[in-house]
Amino acid sequence: MAVPADVKGVARPMDGRVCMVTGATAGIGMAAAAALAGLGATVVAVGRNPEKGSRLVERLKREAGNPAVEFLCADLSLQAEVRDLAAEFTRRHARLHVLVNNVGGFFLQRKLTRDGFEATFALNHLNVFLLTHLLLDTLRSSAPARIVNVSSDAHRRARPDFAGIDQGRGAGGMRAYGQSKLAMTLFTYELARRLQGSGVTVNAVHPGFVASSMYDNSGGLVRLAAPLIKRMGKSTEEGADSVVYLAASPEVEGVTGKYFTDRKAVPSSPASYDEDAARRLWEMSARMVGVASLDAA
Repeated sequence: MAVPADVKGVARPMDGRVCMVTGATAGIGMAAAAALAGLGATVVAVGRNPEKGSRLVERLKREAGNPAVEFLCADLSLQAEVRDLAAEFTRRHARLHVLVNNVGGFFLQRKLTRDGFEATFALNHLNVFLLTHLLLDTLRSSAPARIVNVSSDAHRRARPDFAGIDQGRGAGGMRAYGQSKLAMTLFTYELARRLQGSGVTVNAVHPGFVASSMYDNSGGLVRLAAPLIKRMGKSTEEGADSVVYLAASPEVEGVTGKYFTDRKAVPSSPASYDEDAARRLWEMSARMVGVASLDAA
């Protein structure tokens, strides 16, 4: 991962900054964690496989020459583990300057989590919503702080109709994936509005078509196509570039409520700017994660 041009020549520009990166044991998350460690940040990598996490910590400490790398194990498709993760993080750290909500998945067939929610929506939006809420007080007290939500241009094909998900229905496959990423984008904008003046910025990023491992566990034709996808897509380092830019660059200090790709703010879909839909999604998500009130302001 190349160091962003605007921080080259600055010794350890993220020194003293605490960054959490979810989905950090593979793909974009791993590349982002490596880049942030190289910039001197205290990196808290999150994943569900402790063996992969241990290997990642050892590698990043060695390659970045940065001892401030640690791993927290959590299956972020499950609300109980999200809550345990937030509790363990705040037990260890009084500050959080950057939260990279990178974890995500694509499931060809509709499936439910143990909590009873459609898996794509639960992993890609609902539990991101919960984790962010649980860490908001720490982010506010660490301001200036940043939240980077990894979305996707797949949201452009979706519509803000989440009633089926709320009622225990909802599709699988690409339709569910697109809806989950639209939810992530709507959430980004609504959270940015609620955090105005707090010193915490929130932006979404489309990493591009990346040769990641996300498709390996999808099953069916998608899994068979995974090797071709990996040959055609961006490298994970290229995909993580805009993520790291939003996490670390002084160029975007104070920038909030935007959708980025290739380090540039671009318009997202018309549906993603529906403020009424964003508020309804917020209220629905709060109810589904069992939080009575999520007033961020």
